[in-house]
Amino acid sequence: MKYYEIIKETLIKNEVYKKVKDYSKNKSDLNTYYEVGRLIVKAQGGEARAKYGNKLIKEYSEKLTKELGKGYDISNLKRMRQFYMFFQNGGSLSHHFGKVSWTHYRYLLPLEDKNKINYYIYITDKLNLSVRELREKIKSNEYERIGEKTELEEPKVNTLIKNPILIKVKNKNNKLTEYALHQSILENIDDFLKELGIGFTFAGSEVKIKLGDRYNYIDLLLFNVNYNCYVVIELKVTEIKAEYIGQITKYINYVDKNIKKVFHEKTVGVIICKKENKYVMEYCTNPQIFVRTYETV
Repeated sequence: MKYYEIIKETLIKNEVYKKVKDYSKNKSDLNTYYEVGRLIVKAQGGEARAKYGNKLIKEYSEKLTKELGKGYDISNLKRMRQFYMFFQNGGSLSHHFGKVSWTHYRYLLPLEDKNKINYYIYITDKLNLSVRELREKIKSNEYERIGEKTELEEPKVNTLIKNPILIKVKNKNNKLTEYALHQSILENIDDFLKELGIGFTFAGSEVKIKLGDRYNYIDLLLFNVNYNCYVVIELKVTEIKAEYIGQITKYINYVDKNIKKVFHEKTVGVIICKKENKYVMEYCTNPQIFVRTYETV
């Protein structure tokens, strides 16, 4: 087969299509580059040989650049080959056509770790991330900070909450009090909600509740629209202690009994503390309570 001629014809058709139907540029690009990647792999004699065969790519790049112009350098053709090899056993690309662009993939594919790439594809699709926002998440090692790295198609509410959580403060060198930590979060509440994960919305700060004849205050009350549940946040600037578990358990029970509706899922509790203690958590039998540490940035 004349693979080069087929590749050139495929790319030309894509350029024409994009000019006529601007709204479908992303879909056309991804279909085209996937097909070009497939043809390159076949021309190189299959996947096993394609990983190491760059001589043909260099030849194709020089000819395509001469005949079609910019955009087909060696690096780009390698990405197209990598794009095909990444997805050939991963099903249809159509689910991500609208939100994950070729430019996104150019930053994702060099990560190499398939699970890491899948995670960033997932959150880019769910949060409609721009390329700049995606780059920031990669730079902050977000994937490495999530707790559970499996079953991203149907994650639990805690699945994508990072550990540690990065919290913006004015002066990282100052010793934080709980009040200062709380205020820093409120001053940057949008960033905090995004850092927590997908679907979190702000419901209240220092929410006043009455337990028996005493008033207590929930540091932060959130609601997660994806998982249809309230989320109680307790802030601690020390290591996790057993009494914190008892405290947040009371708050969770109060929200379940007095605030949540019958159509809401069970309330979740997250203790954000300076340091974890696995021995304390061994005796926490409530699956709705999670502990995350924080770092200031």
